[in-house]
Amino acid sequence: MLNQKITVKNPSGLHMRPAGIFVKEVGRFKSEVMIYFKGNEYNAKSMLNLLSAAIKCGDEIELRINGTDEEECMKSVVAAIESGLGE
Repeated sequence: MLNQKITVKNPSGLHMRPAGIFVKEVGRFKSEVMIYFKGNEYNAKSMLNLLSAAIKCGDEIELRINGTDEEECMKSVVAAIESGLGE
């Protein structure tokens, strides 16, 4: 299992469009991807779960990835967040 904290940088946080990009990105991998934010756990492969987290610009989240392709998944997810998720 890999853990990493990262700050959401895109201006509007994880609203509908960036969340969709995020879910699509993590969906490419077999690994389980969870987000820990403000004491709650969210399944990063679920659009509704991700939107319910109400993650905004500047919020720090913790990614927890577990599975056969966890290293590749972590690199890809971190790169997507750092690039601003299409914004």
